[in-house]
Amino acid sequence: MTASEVMQALEAMGNPGTKKTLMRHGAREPFFGVKIGDMKKLVKKIKKDHDLALKLYETGNTDAMYFAGLIADEDQMTKKELKDWMSKAYWSLLSENIVAQTAADTHHGWTLGLQWIESKNQMIAAGGWSTLSNCVSVWPNEDLDIVTIGALLELVGAEIHAAANRVRYAMNGFVIAVGSYIPELSDKAMKIAREIGKVEVEMGGTACKVPLAVTYIEKVKNAGRLGKKRKMARC
Repeated sequence: MTASEVMQALEAMGNPGTKKTLMRHGAREPFFGVKIGDMKKLVKKIKKDHDLALKLYETGNTDAMYFAGLIADEDQMTKKELKDWMSKAYWSLLSENIVAQTAADTHHGWTLGLQWIESKNQMIAAGGWSTLSNCVSVWPNEDLDIVTIGALLELVGAEIHAAANRVRYAMNGFVIAVGSYIPELSDKAMKIAREIGKVEVEMGGTACKVPLAVTYIEKVKNAGRLGKKRKMARC
């Protein structure tokens, strides 16, 4: 399919209710409001097409940008392209979700995540923490820097409540990811989770809630899923 054909297909799948909800969270025109589940039907037809993904992301249309991540080829994605994508990810669905997930599915994810969390730009910093969380969820533990991850948990414990709004959300998610996917750091993550307690995040006036890290990690342990990795960050 061409970029034009994909845009027409996405427009046809647009949902007014979804569009309204996404705008409350930070999406901006022009976009169609396509449900991610509906996008995946189109992904099955295209599978991976890296050149098409790059063209779609450049449209600035949230639906097309998200869809681009779903069809991007992680083996072809360069560090430069990922940096460009993150710089243009203007709201959380892009920065903390599809761009972070795409980055984690490449071998550039960990290095970029560490760079991004240092950014003064809230979206980029939050995207960085989410990238690290996604790396933790899919990378084998032997490929992760366990010492650095432990230090990052301490950093979250010290700085989360003073961090920017979306950064607080992503930091909380990092604690959950470490506690759920790295058994040797699970107790440390639980300790940090208890210390930080409830994390307040403005969710665009919606009913969305910030997961309580302690409760989430406990559920993972009780379900016998501690340390069970995902196959890919994008799903």
